[in-house]
Amino acid sequence: MTRNFFIGGNWKMNGSVSLVKTLVDMLNGASVPAGTEIVVAPPAIYVDRVRQTLKKEIGVAAQNSYVKASGAYTGEISPEQLKDLGIDWVILGHSERREYFKESDEFVGEKTAHALNAGVSVIACIGEKLEERESGATSEVVTRQLKAIADKINDWTNVVVAYEPVWAIGTGKVASPEQAEEVHATLRKWLADNVSQDVSDKTRIIYGGSVKGSNAGELEHISLIKFLLYIYKQPRKKTLTVSLSEVPVSTKTLSTSVPPSNKQEKK
Repeated sequence: MTRNFFIGGNWKMNGSVSLVKTLVDMLNGASVPAGTEIVVAPPAIYVDRVRQTLKKEIGVAAQNSYVKASGAYTGEISPEQLKDLGIDWVILGHSERREYFKESDEFVGEKTAHALNAGVSVIACIGEKLEERESGATSEVVTRQLKAIADKINDWTNVVVAYEPVWAIGTGKVASPEQAEEVHATLRKWLADNVSQDVSDKTRIIYGGSVKGSNAGELEHISLIKFLLYIYKQPRKKTLTVSLSEVPVSTKTLSTSVPPSNKQEKK
């Protein structure tokens, strides 16, 4: 099954007007390889500025949205408002939203359904904590999170699933290709068994977690990992150039300070 390569860039709560201009200028000057889809996610206050100035072949995502179209929900943003700005993507279920803002699996599922119904495509994030991996609960955790989304939606056409192990986000620790591929295989099997083989075949599943230019090629060459989510704290030209170029294939095993669990994962 051929799927377009997907590269996402989550800027998190970083940036400024001047930095946004620098990034947009670099992106506008970059050549996007054929068969590649790129989506960047600036902070909410910059999404309109980025969409207005960034070339249309690169998508723009919000980092969060709510489950209502409008109303007395101070500080929230609706998918309908995003569509009004020409924003076609949103990141939902990121571990930082789950951890710091106590978003439950069920709430992430509800937000995903509402965004899709509003015509906004979703990068749906799932992933286990370090203690969950070490206890052998990785498969249980990621499939539980995926089920909460599957319970709320019927059409997966506009969903990208992002596997982001929490222990690898912003820590400099990266899942080995084997660790990432194992989870991707688990997710595809769950979709095949519980949704449909067609959805399993067509849904793009990406990896995120301290991905950068120096290690992207080592993840990309694994057969099941064809899509990456880059996390930019303070994006620089070197990183940007690597992430938008054809990622070189490497056969060297990626080292990580977090070894695979020696316990069998729970079924």
